[in-house]
Amino acid sequence: MKIVLIVCYMAVALLSAENLKPSFSLQTSGNVQAMVHQNNLLYAATSNGSVEIFNLLTKTLVRSIKIPPIKDFMGDTIPSKIYSLDVHNKKIVFISEGTRGYRNLWIEENATVKKVIDVNRKWFMRKVMFVDETHLLIALLSNELILFDTAANKVVYNKQISASSFSDFMLSEDKTTYATTDESGVVHVVETQTAAIIKRLEGQNLDKVYQLDYKQGVILTAGQDRRCVVYENDGSASYMLFHFLLYSCALSPSASLSAVAYNEENDILIFKTHTKAKRYNLVGQNATLTQILFLDEGRVVASSESQTINFWTLK
Repeated sequence: MKIVLIVCYMAVALLSAENLKPSFSLQTSGNVQAMVHQNNLLYAATSNGSVEIFNLLTKTLVRSIKIPPIKDFMGDTIPSKIYSLDVHNKKIVFISEGTRGYRNLWIEENATVKKVIDVNRKWFMRKVMFVDETHLLIALLSNELILFDTAANKVVYNKQISASSFSDFMLSEDKTTYATTDESGVVHVVETQTAAIIKRLEGQNLDKVYQLDYKQGVILTAGQDRRCVVYENDGSASYMLFHFLLYSCALSPSASLSAVAYNEENDILIFKTHTKAKRYNLVGQNATLTQILFLDEGRVVASSESQTINFWTLK
């Protein structure tokens, strides 16, 4: 891998980024853990045991999927926090908090919610995405990536990526590959159907990567080492160094724009991916970011450990 080191100290450079306030906000019943956008609908996984679905044209709540509460270790009844979700056609898959430290996986289709994987499998699931109609890619905290066949109710493969604790993964647009990362800071690009490791990207993030995004062959990371790394299609890599832990990042659909939450105020920097030119500073978030999404090249949405989802329109 060709490595290009571009280290940018941001205190002065950010003065050139225009501040933008949210154009509107939506309210949920619990802190938002994850989001998915599809066909003008925004799906939000909450700490209140619900998946809440909003129509972005009318800016209203369409419906809510609620799962039963659970008993905590003290025997108290609490909501089952939902950690991850994905959407494929009319199916919704999501992971929820279970008992004994394990987690459950559910699929909703035609207004019917079915528990597909329960705590008896003893899987500490962290993230799930659809590969196709009947296959899921599931990540465990132990950094095992599992391809699961829902029609046959069986594991196709279970790949131990490394001994480091899992952080995040993202499938490519065509679902043929995925980028995955962990507490080591190393990023692996993996073939979805075979679990063959195609690339090992290292030496840029020196500590845990909290999140990554993967679009148009470009990978963007947000790290505990305060580095936001861009791995380009041509094999080069560069990073920007900030003054605070980086919890969340996202690429626009074309990968021409990047977003990273970079300071204690939970502001989001929008910059040009390939040149690192600063475009906008998105302000107005009042809690630690959990996810950033580009709805398209001109609209950004962000969730946090709060009940507010903010939306910005880029000029």
